[in-house]
Amino acid sequence: MALTKDKKAEVVSEVAELLKDSKMTVMAKYQGTSVKSMQQLRRDARDNGTKILVVKNRLLKKAIEADERFKNIDTSSITGQLMYAFNPSDEVAPAQALANFAKTEPQIEFVGAISAEGRLLDASEVKTLASLPSKDQLIAETVAMLLSPVGDVVGGLSGDLHGLLDGIAAKAS
Repeated sequence: MALTKDKKAEVVSEVAELLKDSKMTVMAKYQGTSVKSMQQLRRDARDNGTKILVVKNRLLKKAIEADERFKNIDTSSITGQLMYAFNPSDEVAPAQALANFAKTEPQIEFVGAISAEGRLLDASEVKTLASLPSKDQLIAETVAMLLSPVGDVVGGLSGDLHGLLDGIAAKAS
């Protein structure tokens, strides 16, 4: 069913808003993916704050043109059946969501990404981005690293205390 002119303008407006708010917008080919699989991808991606849309490339290009930050982007690579993953809070999450989905659906192929600063990344850069730990993982690793010396001190003190108590118990026997 063809979209009316008003509906197209509405879609362009929605996509322009998503592009404006997104820290990273990842583009991927999805040809051959079933509707059921795409629905599962949308549910899984929603868990990390990522929104997956399938939009006509022409409408996405109009949304890109509407934003001053993206005026220098070469949109010639935006061709074929593409899906777009938007995330307003994490640069890595959209790439990771699609990479995780691609493990079970190998026909998913990265095309590129658009950063919040208006830079177009190629597919290899997106794959590298997908392999990075998420923001939550980095925070957890930092907290664990900061708590490590405290744990070492507590462990050392409790070990010495146990040794002392064992020594006293041995002398008392």
